[in-house]
Amino acid sequence: MIDDKELAQLFKAESAEHLARLDDGLLRLEKTPGEQPLLEEVFRESHNLKGAARMLGLSKIEAAAHGLETILNAARKGETPLTPNVIERMTIVLGDLRKLVQEALGGAPDVARTAELLSESQASAAPTPDTKRATTATPSPSQGEGWDGGRNSENLTTSTPSLALPLIGGGDKTTAAEPFRIETVRVETRKLDDLLTLVGELSVIEGRGQHRLSLMDEMLEQWAVLERSRRKFQTMLLGAEIETKMRGALRAENEVLAQLGSRIKEARDAFYEDGARLETTANTLEEHVHAARLLPLSTLLALFPRMVRDLAKQQGKEVELVIEGGEISVDKRILEEMKDPLMHLLRNALDHGIEAQPERERLGKPRGATLRLRAVREGSSVLLEVRDDGRGLDMQAIRRVALQRGLHDEGTLDAMTPAQLQQLIFLPGFSTSTFVTELSGRGVGLDVVRVNVERLKGDIRMESVLHQGTLTQVRLPLSMSTTRLLLAGVGDHLYGLPIEFIYTSRRAREEDIFTLEGRPAIELDGQPLLAPRLADLLELPAENQGRETVCIVIQVGAERLGLRVDELLGEEEVVAKPLGTPLTRVRNVAGLTILGSGEICALLNPADLMRSAHKPSTKMRSAELEVPKEVVKATILLVEDSALVRAMEKRILEDAGYEVVAAEDGLEALNALGRHSFAAVVSDINMPNVDGLMLTARIRKETRYKDLPVVLVTALSSDEDKRRGLEVGANAYIPKPTFDQRVLLETLKRLI
Repeated sequence: MIDDKELAQLFKAESAEHLARLDDGLLRLEKTPGEQPLLEEVFRESHNLKGAARMLGLSKIEAAAHGLETILNAARKGETPLTPNVIERMTIVLGDLRKLVQEALGGAPDVARTAELLSESQASAAPTPDTKRATTATPSPSQGEGWDGGRNSENLTTSTPSLALPLIGGGDKTTAAEPFRIETVRVETRKLDDLLTLVGELSVIEGRGQHRLSLMDEMLEQWAVLERSRRKFQTMLLGAEIETKMRGALRAENEVLAQLGSRIKEARDAFYEDGARLETTANTLEEHVHAARLLPLSTLLALFPRMVRDLAKQQGKEVELVIEGGEISVDKRILEEMKDPLMHLLRNALDHGIEAQPERERLGKPRGATLRLRAVREGSSVLLEVRDDGRGLDMQAIRRVALQRGLHDEGTLDAMTPAQLQQLIFLPGFSTSTFVTELSGRGVGLDVVRVNVERLKGDIRMESVLHQGTLTQVRLPLSMSTTRLLLAGVGDHLYGLPIEFIYTSRRAREEDIFTLEGRPAIELDGQPLLAPRLADLLELPAENQGRETVCIVIQVGAERLGLRVDELLGEEEVVAKPLGTPLTRVRNVAGLTILGSGEICALLNPADLMRSAHKPSTKMRSAELEVPKEVVKATILLVEDSALVRAMEKRILEDAGYEVVAAEDGLEALNALGRHSFAAVVSDINMPNVDGLMLTARIRKETRYKDLPVVLVTALSSDEDKRRGLEVGANAYIPKPTFDQRVLLETLKRLI
């Protein structure tokens, strides 16, 4: 069975497609067994099914698919014809393949029927004078499963030599009629992302509808005031001596205005009802789309045990990785964005957090270290923890590096709490390590971890005790579609703060403000709290500033900060839009949004505001402290027509730190080459439209790609296949039957 749920779903969808195309192809081959394009198509389907099964270690499916592939390969090369008997036996094997796929996906194996058909196969496959040179097409994966081709003789033999096909179980026997149902539909995640964005927009439209409704209420109130004034005036007129015509006109006017008021009330009530229905529908739709995007954390956490084991073994350390909370479901984007940060934290813990065994024994610790990766759900957030029992952070070393780099003076460092000192390691390039290993020193690259976490509207904090270990906590929202903001006014501008970072708010009187270390502060819960003007942090011109009357207290991790603003304007649900190029990273600003009133509002970055408030001055001393350079990753063009193999290879490359652009065939890859620059191309050979050999040849014809490394990863492993690959210009050739991801990664490292 396939343990990984995500890979199981991919294999379920992909194998169903391959089996359906094989079934259709065999039916067509019965009529035109020598049709070359059809033979190529059916051969490719069996080849891809075999490759997918091999990647998942499904030896029975691999062996059966290999048997089909061998026969089809011989037929397409013109070595042996496809007789009706051979096609019939291939059809039976195709039915058996379906049963094995169901077994791999969790279904019960049909042991009794399999044994029966294997016995029948032995009798039907008895050698004849015409089959003296018949050979077995597939190796025996293991004994005791009825798959030993030499012992059980269940291989298909025909009047043509070199054809052999294993039988696994019974063919497709007619069973009780069952209703036809399509249980799953394959949808590109990009389309799901677009759908979620539209759902977020729908929520914003619903919010705008509420704003319009409040305008209708105001209009109705104004009408009521006008109506009262008018009636009072009419009463005065009617009390006087006026003409009969005037009285009639006043009565007619009363009727018209009464009808107008009634229609306004009717429209308002209908708007209320429609608004309530829209809100219910939008909320339900949002819940369903969120549920479709939610995946268990185990999808991500399952990537790390092997990595930890290999790295620990490489360093000669005994490390046990304990994973908890994998059943918690989170947004797909969080799984995608948090892979690299978590991997970096684990590698740091292994490399410089956990001591070598002799040092652990000297400190009285167990030889084997424990590394914990834990997830806990807290309301609408998820808390990820990486904890090791290693040497911890050296606070004196952190102070020394901070002084050397001029980040703070001694007085400021003395006033910092241990938690504030530990947070310094998240600054760009901050490291207490005197050397860099092949993994990384603790602190190297942690600024990238922080940036990734903050991009997900989360926060990160670290706690450490010398010689006892380090705990890193990352808190993230479960949902990423919409953001609830607290709106604040500063002069003529509107700014929004994510509601999850708001601790409290209070009135800010002039007499409540005092100076702490040269900075404005207030008292909160009996403790001093920095409270700068938000206008100063945003460096707004003086003419655009008002008089601060409210202090908003934000909390990032364990730290709090007061922000003095002119006024609070309430809360609103919005869809945040990134700034985009060239404003990819603007200090203190996370994005923009359009409010229900139609106004544009800037979304502020609480973590940036916290750092800006603790700077020695309001002016930037060094841009590198606030705008960390983005890590430029080498981008690989991955070309593979099998969705399952493509997903697995993409994981391997991304785990190694590469950006990956995937293409389903050579034609799509050529289009991608015209749009982007790549550090290397990793391609399969057997693909529709343009195969890997043609793709490589086309690449080599272009002068601009003459130095672009091309690595062919394919199931074609003969010497002749390798020669053809290298002749067209490939830099490396890695056979899938002996595939080792380390070989691929080492090859790319050498070529790039």
